[in-house]
Amino acid sequence: MKVVAYSIKSFEKEPLAIANRKRHDITLISNVLSVDSVSYAEGKEAVIVFEEDDLSAAVINSLADLGVKYIATRSTSAAHIDQDAAALRAIRIASVPLTALIGLNHTDMPMALAEETILNLDKWQNKRCLGNACVCSRACDQVKQTSSKNHNVQTHEH
Repeated sequence: MKVVAYSIKSFEKEPLAIANRKRHDITLISNVLSVDSVSYAEGKEAVIVFEEDDLSAAVINSLADLGVKYIATRSTSAAHIDQDAAALRAIRIASVPLTALIGLNHTDMPMALAEETILNLDKWQNKRCLGNACVCSRACDQVKQTSSKNHNVQTHEH
């Protein structure tokens, strides 16, 4: 998958490279995502972002116009992303599940965030459900309820 990662700090470069294992073609840039830097996403399927990036409707529409289909945030929250705008443009969103960070110390955090972010890219590429990392909005194709011997099972289809 071709990806651009915005707002990359020097301490994040090595963990992202290690977690990626050369599976994805990732361009790492220190620029914050904004209307002025959105052009770096041209020709990319996905963007990796963080909380300081501008993911307003205007930026999301520009990303969609450039062909971006996925937004992976390196944070546990996706509150900084206009999820309605992303849903309208059929852009999928993933965050880092909080459960993946439980019990980690500060020095282990960059590697854990990188691993979870790359795992989300891997799952998208293989058309697999992201589970707890999925930031569901109307961007989900559907949530299917199936019955199985006295209990309901919920599955995402992406």
